[in-house]
Amino acid sequence: MSETNLSKNPSDAAADGTADGAGKDAPANGNGTGVAKGATAALDPRLLVREQGLAGYWTDFKRKMRTGELGSVPVVVGLIVIWAIFQSMDSAFLSAENLSNLSVYIVGTGLISVGIVFVLLLGEIDLSVGSVSGLASAVFAVLAVNNGMNEWLALVLALLTGAAVGAFHGFFFAKIGVPAFVVTLAGLLAWNGLMLKVLGTTGTINLDSEGLVANFSNHYFNDVAVAYGTALVAVAVFFAAQYSGARRRAAAGIPFRPMTEIVVRTAVLAVLAFGAAYMLNQYRGMPLALLLFLVVLVSMDFVVRRTSYGRKVFALGGNTEAARRAGINVEFVRITVFSIAGTMAAFGGLVIASRIMAANQGAGSGNLLMEAIAAAVIGGTSLFGGRGSVWSALLGMLVIGSIANGMALLGIAASVQYMITGAVLLAAVVIDSVSRRTQRSAGRT
Repeated sequence: MSETNLSKNPSDAAADGTADGAGKDAPANGNGTGVAKGATAALDPRLLVREQGLAGYWTDFKRKMRTGELGSVPVVVGLIVIWAIFQSMDSAFLSAENLSNLSVYIVGTGLISVGIVFVLLLGEIDLSVGSVSGLASAVFAVLAVNNGMNEWLALVLALLTGAAVGAFHGFFFAKIGVPAFVVTLAGLLAWNGLMLKVLGTTGTINLDSEGLVANFSNHYFNDVAVAYGTALVAVAVFFAAQYSGARRRAAAGIPFRPMTEIVVRTAVLAVLAFGAAYMLNQYRGMPLALLLFLVVLVSMDFVVRRTSYGRKVFALGGNTEAARRAGINVEFVRITVFSIAGTMAAFGGLVIASRIMAANQGAGSGNLLMEAIAAAVIGGTSLFGGRGSVWSALLGMLVIGSIANGMALLGIAASVQYMITGAVLLAAVVIDSVSRRTQRSAGRT
């Protein structure tokens, strides 16, 4: 199949958020216009953007706000406000050291939140990820520390433990029909008990300070070329993806981003990426934990937006019965989504264990579960399914981590932090609900 034909696939357009674009290949109705005689052809707003320049972009932005297509705008604005407030109260907040520490702090919970995003895209929930993360860290510690197993092998087995647990939940949900809430609530209790059993009477197993997992949170690439190189690769890949996508869409005769917009988007990303690299290099360089997180985000984003599997996940979240009738293997997708969530929970648990240098009985407890779910929702993933992005995990964790970090600098009690985080989560859900209602009233879904 040619590249042009692939671009004409409606599901490909949907993956780019442009399924409603008016194509030039629409069948003519005797008058060569592709619409009935006497009717007015609907013009895709993106075409106006190309023709009107900056004014067109502003008009398109206002249209999106009116129709509830808010995207990540609320969380980005909220993050800027949070940073501005804390910086005004303590000048150390935006220092290189504090931002570097923040970038490491968000990784463990952020990885767990990536898995939550997949589950939320189905319109479901997974309450077991905290316990699964603790179980994975316990499995790794027992195998690598107590039994002397090679750390790479122990790491793989810990991740497979998370994947198996997630598939177990998915089986009962997809095959047996038990609600995901009930299955994962049972898992929250059961896997926490198994973690305590695995850890044994000691309750705490200290990790090798020079070992593989310990380096996840403690290793920094001091060479400035690593941070700047990562920024350069990110910008280059982004530009290549945008340019390639525009060429495919142009060949298919459907709306595409003009080169000017691609260059502006790339320039904005370059400023952010190289700015972040500069700040990291002012302290200890690029943290390994952050690099791993970025690799996971890019990989999972590709899976969600650029593969048929990702489109199936979105389809199930939008309308399960319609997806079933379209020939999608609903049970397979559901099981694999929960397996992905379990794997990400295990990975996140290992990163958290590396940060405290131990696997203990408190792993996976506290507010870890709530933070992972809140990060996905605050970042823009809908609780109602069918809409979201894995980048929500990064944005949401930046909000939550910034609140926690800023309050710690100011010496504010944790109780206030929880209340503020809860208020931010409620605001995110309200925005999501209002956005969906606005889109329905505007004739969009």
